[in-house]
Amino acid sequence: MTPRHAAPPRPGDPGRGRMALPAVLAGLALAFSLPPWGPWILALPGAALLWWCLGGLGPPQRFLAGWLAGLGLYLPGLFWAISFNVYGGLILMLVQALALALACAFSPPGRGRGASLAGAMVLTEALRSTWPFGGMPLGGIALGQAGGPLAGAARLGGPLLLVGLVFVAGAGLGAVVNALVGAESWRRVTGPVMAGLLGLAAVAGFALWGARAPDGGPGIKTLRVAAVQGGGVRGLSKSEVSPASVFTAQLRATAEIASVDHGRPPALIVWPEDALSLDQPFARSPAKSTLAELARSHEATLTVGVTETVSATSFRNEIVAFAPDGDLVARFEKVHRVPFGEYIPDRAFFSHLASLSGVPLDALAGHGDGLLRTPAGPIGTMVSYEVFFADRGRTATRAGAELLTVPTNTSSYATSQVPSQEIAASRLQAISEGRDLVQAAPTGFSALIDHRGRVLARTALARRQVLVGDVRLRTGHTLYERFGDLPVLIASGLLLLAGWLAAVTDTGTRKKSRVSRQKEQTEPADSLARLRNR
Repeated sequence: MTPRHAAPPRPGDPGRGRMALPAVLAGLALAFSLPPWGPWILALPGAALLWWCLGGLGPPQRFLAGWLAGLGLYLPGLFWAISFNVYGGLILMLVQALALALACAFSPPGRGRGASLAGAMVLTEALRSTWPFGGMPLGGIALGQAGGPLAGAARLGGPLLLVGLVFVAGAGLGAVVNALVGAESWRRVTGPVMAGLLGLAAVAGFALWGARAPDGGPGIKTLRVAAVQGGGVRGLSKSEVSPASVFTAQLRATAEIASVDHGRPPALIVWPEDALSLDQPFARSPAKSTLAELARSHEATLTVGVTETVSATSFRNEIVAFAPDGDLVARFEKVHRVPFGEYIPDRAFFSHLASLSGVPLDALAGHGDGLLRTPAGPIGTMVSYEVFFADRGRTATRAGAELLTVPTNTSSYATSQVPSQEIAASRLQAISEGRDLVQAAPTGFSALIDHRGRVLARTALARRQVLVGDVRLRTGHTLYERFGDLPVLIASGLLLLAGWLAAVTDTGTRKKSRVSRQKEQTEPADSLARLRNR
């Protein structure tokens, strides 16, 4: 029996009871399109398979199929989380999987599900990136497209547009394959194949448009920069690492700049987040004088990540900038804190559920736009986790940033999973805003990335290493920087609505067709009965 409100199964639809394994495989394909695995193209068959799984299913079955696909995506995509807390990591994965479950549940099971699924996926990804606790954009589908041909479309609509394009392409691919495999006649194949090809053509059009869209222009100035990576053991918590050893490692690495700058010293030196950790105010710290002297000796602007204890319950996470003369000229306090990493939401409640000793202090939330006005130029700063939030790069660029920097600290992650995803996020920020980008991490990855998302140089993990190279200061504007996420969100809502209208129309048409066929079948019998009655 067909579930109530569900479209009857069609040739090629999985039907009830046979969607579990394909749904999980769809999620795994999406997961393995992400860094550090790849390749990007795996996302398309993954999206196509998920589209196919929903055929003929009622709302509860669509919800379950989406949740299974979400588990396939986020169990590998967020696997790093269990290294900090097994139970917390598993809960995170289970909750994040609900995003796909909701998107699938709100998509129709028959005609129109391709458009609705693409729109719903964008809307739930936007929700996932903002709620709960400010959002969790790691493991997002867009990260897998940073090195693919769709990446340029981020100039048009940011990461959310990439999510939509993946599912439009997936639905188009699924429709074509499904029609050809389940074909009963060429007449029935033509419509679905043409619709699928139209979707694929639309995605290709966005990719070409993105490749030619405004991208920050040719640049107004070349700037020599250095990203300093002190090196060290990875996979250790902050309490297991001596702050003095981190600071010393950064000083030693900075001393090696002259050996790699080829006689062209940098005008900007970027240190990582938390390169200097203090239990006293930075203004009264001897390290402040050391950093000022370092900027003077290199005759360069120096940006440094500083954490300082503010009280018995809180600390501050900042980026400070020294001018070439040693003066402190700018500072920015991190806005997007890592929940359960840098602060505990509702600490009193969660203290009853687990030990919170790993996060003894809560980071204070900053409120700035991330712009550091320095002698090297106006620099937009995204501190570590912030690079995964598209609005942080856009806010800084709108404020006047001509270069983006990402001082970060991923040393507590033992594997390359989070550092690789962070590089992908930096690439998307560079593309979305049309700005070159410098990333610095104490144990990697550090990188130089151009405004088109190409990685010009990248360090190895754990090694002491310095990247010195040329980037361009840029003042152009991308469409995404001008308009943000709103156009994509509106278009996604319209796609969701259009898909349901198509589904309702198709249901009405099929109902009329069944009534008409039943009438045709009963008319001869009625005529014969009337003749007999005569």
